Amino acid sequence: MLGQLLPAVRMLILLSLLTGIVYPLAVTGIAQIAFPHTANGSLLSVNGNTVGSSLIGQPFTDPKYFWSRPSATSPQPYNAMGSSGSNQGPGNPALAEAVTARIKALRDRDPGNVELVPIDLVTASASGLDPHISVAAAGYQVQRVARARGLDPDKVRALVNAHTEGRALGILGEPRVNVLELNLALDAADR
Repeated sequence: MLGQLLPAVRMLILLSLLTGIVYPLAVTGIAQIAFPHTANGSLLSVNGNTVGSSLIGQPFTDPKYFWSRPSATSPQPYNAMGSSGSNQGPGNPALAEAVTARIKALRDRDPGNVELVPIDLVTASASGLDPHISVAAAGYQVQRVARARGLDPDKVRALVNAHTEGRALGILGEPRVNVLELNLALDAADR
């Protein structure tokens, strides 16, 4: 019995050291050297103050800002500790009610806008933390943001175009706009 227990304990200690200390330190070290911005959370700062991460969505409700996708995280929206979707399928009446209420809220906040509401402005992403909106969702909001800021809509549209990211690797996904980065650019343009 002792002949089997001793090698098992040695292996437990060795593997615990390798997988619990050596491997995480090696991966962390490589990440810090190769991708320091990403490894540290892709944090964005303004005047030395961290305002958020380009990887995690944030709520914006002021009309002078572009609004993010809705978030399904709990106990509050955009909770990075509670990343999750709503798990409501397309046939779920609760999802249909939520989408209808979100469309009404968008229409109430911008009554002159008669464009079709892009789907990503009324549905949460799978993680509930998506920092991006579609180009169509950004375009839908241009007039409201320009009006609220007293800017020429063409200037706002140019900022949207400047902050539009292409497809990943040139073929994956759709072009998208990072909401926080765009809103920070709007604030900088207003100064």
